[in-house]
Amino acid sequence: MRDIAPCLWFANEAEEAANFYVSLFPNSRIDHIQRNVTESPSGPQNSVLIIDFTLKGRPFQALNGGQRIEYTHAISLSSPCADQAEVDRLWNALGDGGTFIECGWVKDRYGVSWQVFPEILPRMLADPDTERAARVMRAMMGMVKIEVAGLEAAYRG
Repeated sequence: MRDIAPCLWFANEAEEAANFYVSLFPNSRIDHIQRNVTESPSGPQNSVLIIDFTLKGRPFQALNGGQRIEYTHAISLSSPCADQAEVDRLWNALGDGGTFIECGWVKDRYGVSWQVFPEILPRMLADPDTERAARVMRAMMGMVKIEVAGLEAAYRG
């Protein structure tokens, strides 16, 4: 039985996008490429239709739909990072050709929204000391790229 997998819609750059994404994350790979069996709105016969791929051990699909449909922030891919170096690496890679947005959000060159943040952030926000958690939230709200040092300073007070 297969897992539920997000399917990302692209005009005709599904293979390029999937290859880009798997290059960024460990435990990632292209699993299968389904080609068009006949000409369709997705493209000519033998062009890429669907790509099954894995990101950090999770299944995804990319579909060439033949036309651009814009993504919104209503859905995003959330990427917790081990440390500032990983935040910086993903932030820069995903933002290359895309748009940097506040609070750790970045829209990549394909229009997909990502949340790039250090994995300590949710723990800080869940701290039972609500004033400490509120300081972290206020600090995060003032950032574009999330900076661990700024979060830690806010956490300490």
